[in-house]
Parts: sequence; structure tokens; C-alpha cells
Amino acid sequence: MSIVDIGPLQDLRHARHSITLSNGKRLVLFRLPSIGRPGVVAQPLGENPGAWTYYAMEAECPHAGGPMADAHIDIEDSSYIASCPWHAYDFNVETGESSYGIKACTFPVTVQDGRVSIRIAEMHDLQLAKVEPVSEKVKFKHGPRIESSGPLAYLGEDASLCDWCVHILNTSNPEHKIELTTHLFSVFATREQSTSPMQIGAGTVAPPQEPPRQNLTQVKPGQMPKAGKGGNLKSRIMMLHALANIEQWAIDLAIDIIVRFATFRTDVANNGNDENQPQQLPRTFFYDWLKVANDEAKHFSLLRARLEELGSHFGALPVHHGLWESAARTARDLRARISVIALVHEARGLDVNPMTIEKFRNAKDGESVDVLSIIHNDEITHVTTGHRWLTWICQQEGTDPVQVFRSNVQKHFRGAVKGPFNAEARQQAGMDKTYYEDLYGQPWKGEVIAGG
Repeated sequence: MSIVDIGPLQDLRHARHSITLSNGKRLVLFRLPSIGRPGVVAQPLGENPGAWTYYAMEAECPHAGGPMADAHIDIEDSSYIASCPWHAYDFNVETGESSYGIKACTFPVTVQDGRVSIRIAEMHDLQLAKVEPVSEKVKFKHGPRIESSGPLAYLGEDASLCDWCVHILNTSNPEHKIELTTHLFSVFATREQSTSPMQIGAGTVAPPQEPPRQNLTQVKPGQMPKAGKGGNLKSRIMMLHALANIEQWAIDLAIDIIVRFATFRTDVANNGNDENQPQQLPRTFFYDWLKVANDEAKHFSLLRARLEELGSHFGALPVHHGLWESAARTARDLRARISVIALVHEARGLDVNPMTIEKFRNAKDGESVDVLSIIHNDEITHVTTGHRWLTWICQQEGTDPVQVFRSNVQKHFRGAVKGPFNAEARQQAGMDKTYYEDLYGQPWKGEVIAGG
């Protein structure tokens, strides 16, 4: 047995840390609010050590190797449950048990004399090799700045989720959009664990036809200047600027799917069972897409900060609204929206991201490589989210998700779904080749926009 000292409490205040042991084994350390009476998180938390509990488990999901450091955390029966972001396999963070019948390895964590240690059974002389916080933070701008759009406006405690979503969609200032999005995700997730969850407000407000933008020069997607191969600074700035534009639209796309389709009900006309009733979207749908929006806000902030580090800024170059054009074409059908935005545009990002990362690596731009690697790993989980909810809808309706996806792409997407495909990343997200091979949408000569 090994008792591995992880470090002092004051150095382990992030919600998650990646742990690497001397034998190369990787763990994830969770820092979660202590649960008091059944299902209730202790309040207030503050920095009181007793208000937090630490859990350690293997870093790779035992099902298919998904990153448990990116797991969704929920409370069930007074226990924390970590759900793998790839295929939603759930595990009790203390026992490792899963409702799917498999088990993850978990490890007892001890907090004593202000230090945290993990007990590893059946392994001797293990030591800590590395501990790193898992990035959940966005990079906000600091210092004085002129806000032409006025001060940041927060809604009151009685505001519904849909109220918040419309407010964010109508916010043109990108810094405000970041702050409001991350704030909403934090508040919604916290209240989900309380006796007063946020009201959804389905059907009470309408989203804008198109979210406004601030101080940006818009051109058609085909008129965007070519970024080149990343061999010089100008080329890399153009690449990062184009990606930042996509990530800002991705925030709005994730927020829009929540409010626009909040009243969605499944269609049971063709499921062969007269006893089934139309199903409304469960609250986990709204949580999942808020998590996507929160990730996209993080991505935009990282790219915007990197542009500034390279001597440029977001808004210095023209941008296009191509992603929102796809959103407008799928505004009436949730199945179409998920198919085109999450499973075509974002899945295309999985194909091109590794090639983009390699260009920056060849240019020895390590800081940008780190940013783009975070984005790529998160985007696998976003495609997973789209696949999961399209599959859920099809299960309720008695339809085949592959056929529903392909028919919606043929009807609502412009152009061919072209490779080369990152088959491994797509498979991790739940999409095998039956989804995307030999698939064509409406006639179109432009390129497929990656990301979203």
C-alpha cells in the first residue's frame, strides 16, 4: 500500500485536479461541497475546510477511456455522481459503482494536519509526480476599459433560465457575454442542488432573430481573407481571430438552443405505442447545454487573451456570421438544430483541430497549442452532448438517430459532409461512420464551417 502526499489544503482549492503518480497512473481529485442532511449541500461554504470533501478516482472512464476530469457532477441519494462526458456512464465518486454495472477505481482521501493524501492499495512506494488544476476558468479582462455598451447588468433572483438566455443573447459586448454566461451556469448548477431550483420559464420570452455584435466588420463566409498555414505571426493571428469568432457564436448557439426549444415535446405519433405521452425536455438537457455555453465562453476568453498576448485584439479583422445562418435554417426543429450545429459543424471541428494544432506546434507557439488543445478536448464532449440528446429524442419517438440525423442534414445543411474525418474523435463522441459517410446536404460551393 502507498500513502501519496498530494500537498497542502491551501494549494488544492480548485474543483478538480489532475494527479499523475510516479508509475504514470493518472487520477482526478475532486473538491466538492460536503453534503449535510440528505441531498443538501452545506452552506455557506467559504474556506472552512470542513465544508469541503475530497474524492479521488481513476482519470479514464473504464467504459471507453473518457476524461473523468471533465465529468458532470450530480447528487443522487445523498452521494456525488460523476458522469463521463463521452457516453454519460455514471459513477459514485466514493464507491466507483455505476448504474451500468461496471465499476471505476476510487481511492480513499485523507485530510490531516492541513495536508491531503491518497491511499493506493496493492501498490508500493508510489509518489506524486505531478498535480495540476483542471482548467474551468475563463480569462476575463482586467483593469480599466471603456464600455460603449454600458455597465454589466445582472438579472434578479426571480429571473427564469429563459429570461437569462434572452438577456445573454441580446448582449453585444463580448466581455459581458462571457461574464453573464459563466455566472448563469454557476447559479443554475448551484440551485439544482438546492430546494429552490431556477425556473425554466419555457415559452415566456422569445430569443432574438440574430444576436447583436459590437464593433465588428462582417463579411460573407466566402469573402474571408485566407489565413495561410501558420508559418508567420500574421497567419497565426488570423487563425486565432477566426476561431474566436466561431467560439463567440458558439456561446449564443448553446444559449439559443435552451430558450428556443424550451417548449419542445417529443412526437409519439410514429412510435407504435398509443400509451406513450409526449415528453418534455428534462432539466438535465438545460444543464448540459449551459455547460456547453460555459465551455464556449471559456474558449472565447482564452482565444481573445491569446490574441492580445500576440499584439492584436478581437475585432481587428473581419468576421462572418455563417454559423448563425445554419442556426436560422434549423430554428423550427430541435432535431435539425442538433444534427446540423452539433453533429456537423462542431464535429467538423474535431476533424480540423488536430491539423490546426500541428501548424502552431510547428511554429513553436506552445501557448497557442495549449489553448487549442483545451478547446479540442472540450469539443469532443460537446459533440457527445448533441449525440446524447438526439439519441434521447429518437428513443422517445421510436426512430433511428442515424436516419434522423442524415435526413435533417440532407434537408437543412448546405454542402457535402466532407473529410478527412477524425474517426477516432468522432467515435469517442458516439458517431460511427454510418452517420457521416457519403452524406450530402443542399447544393453549396463554400467550405463547411468547423466548430460551433
